[in-house]
Amino acid sequence: MFTNDRRQEERTGRYGTPRLQYLQDLVTRFQNAADEETKEKIVANLANFAYDPYNYKSLQQLNVLELFLDCITEPNEKLVEFGVGGICNACAGLFSYYESFALRMIRFSHCSMFPCFLMIFIVDEKWLVMNLLFFFALTELSADPANAAIITQCSGIPLIIQCLSSPVGNTVNYALGALYYLCNESNKEEILKPEVIDLVQRYAAAGAVSTSFSNLANAFLEKHAR
Repeated sequence: MFTNDRRQEERTGRYGTPRLQYLQDLVTRFQNAADEETKEKIVANLANFAYDPYNYKSLQQLNVLELFLDCITEPNEKLVEFGVGGICNACAGLFSYYESFALRMIRFSHCSMFPCFLMIFIVDEKWLVMNLLFFFALTELSADPANAAIITQCSGIPLIIQCLSSPVGNTVNYALGALYYLCNESNKEEILKPEVIDLVQRYAAAGAVSTSFSNLANAFLEKHAR
């Protein structure tokens, strides 16, 4: 369930930590972390908050989107995965108005650690992708404008594109999802380059290898390249 002021007040209580302060503490812990595992857990936690538009202003204020993009440049594949996953979540803000049975089912299914619709690609791929494509077809969604602007201004699109070539399946899925939402008239020349379309087409044709790659790639092509 997505957060609003009333729900957040109920969760926090009189003496709880305000959301902005909690996110600031996470960022500070990440900056001070000495080991990779701690960084991975913190970025995963931040990515978990990025799916909810209630947190967007705080994430923008704390430069968390820039932190996600920095993670994509790291050699640690987990940081890359969680970084682009956070970007993917942050791009899908308008989806929050379509909280529905399918979303709740996805969040409580056999899934990865993130309660959001695009960062869950585990176990039952056919069932999951069916729900994803249902939402792609139901709504002509685009990226949250403020988050999209930050990603673009920070040269994030080339970083996301490079994630399409990752050996980690989740990273590729998150990159496809992020590009699906980010692509628009102002940046389509940067995203829809021949080499990108060629790679996405290869994923689209690889249904026998990966259902998620194939169906998400086809959704991207249907919306942006046909």
